[in-house]
Amino acid sequence: MTVPETSVAPVSPEMVPASPTPTELSRGQVLINLLGRWWMFVVLVVIVLTFGLINQDMFTKAAWLATSQYAVEYLVLAIGETYVMIAGEIDIANGAILGFSGMAGALIMNHLTASGVGPGWASVLGILVMLAVGLGVGLVNGIIIVHFRVASFIVTLGMMLAIGFGAIDLLNNGNEVGNLPGPINTIGTKVLLGGWLPVPVLIALVLALVFGVLLQRTRFGLHTYMLGSSRLAAVRAGVRVRRHVLVCFVFAGLMAGIAGLLVTANLGTASPVAGQNDGLYAITAVVIGGASLRGGRGGIFGTFVGVAILAVLTTGLVIVSVAAFWQQVAIGGVLIAAICFDQVRARAAQET
Repeated sequence: MTVPETSVAPVSPEMVPASPTPTELSRGQVLINLLGRWWMFVVLVVIVLTFGLINQDMFTKAAWLATSQYAVEYLVLAIGETYVMIAGEIDIANGAILGFSGMAGALIMNHLTASGVGPGWASVLGILVMLAVGLGVGLVNGIIIVHFRVASFIVTLGMMLAIGFGAIDLLNNGNEVGNLPGPINTIGTKVLLGGWLPVPVLIALVLALVFGVLLQRTRFGLHTYMLGSSRLAAVRAGVRVRRHVLVCFVFAGLMAGIAGLLVTANLGTASPVAGQNDGLYAITAVVIGGASLRGGRGGIFGTFVGVAILAVLTTGLVIVSVAAFWQQVAIGGVLIAAICFDQVRARAAQET
């Protein structure tokens, strides 16, 4: 039995769309890729030079110390946020965790000091409480997200409202906690290199270096990127996805606890309003630094530059005597611009 030939019309070369050449494809891509890598540096330099031309005080030691003070809390929070966002999740509660952990630790230190415990031991125990509270809240977030399969945005939003606008005021009736032990104040106020390097800045830089290397050079970091790029691929590669997501949120909580320690030590008091906007600033810094809201892209170095932009912007607006509420407008504008650029970059990548 013979099989009849199918009557398929021959396809001429003219009927097949010509594939664009690499040059045609890359004209827009080259610009997008270059901007993706360098635009944040350009923005940082422009901001510094602009404020410096308006007011020479921008280049003084006092301005540097003020900028570094803002940068410390943003950077430590943003380190944890970087891991979470690369894994394809988001944590908007870390600023609230900062304030809550600092308040809890300060209350413990005051109680121990009043009970006759020496300032050294009271400081050590207070620090442990701050870290434990941050880690514990991060663990609760992770458990709810992983085991109850609730979106991370919803869980961390609820946690932010619960502890940032509720539980933190219950700890001390909405009042600040002062009279902290001497060793804590020393951590927050001691400076090195002739007064140019505060200890909190040094701690933040070391954390950024260590966890930047961990993210780029270890299997854990590779799995984090894999989770944000494709959960299905991560599962097929043998990554324990639920456990990894849980660890990322625990890590973010721990970083928030460390940030709470550094902020409390620097101010010498624990305030119920500490860290209220810092979580949003941390997310902004991570996005400015090149991370994608879809996950799978980002890095600690980019986050560091994003933090520098926000910190310089905050200090510069104060130096040039801009009203405080304009700071929020400016930072919000930078966040919107960064998200818009992320969307343009993502669409351009899909067209290749």
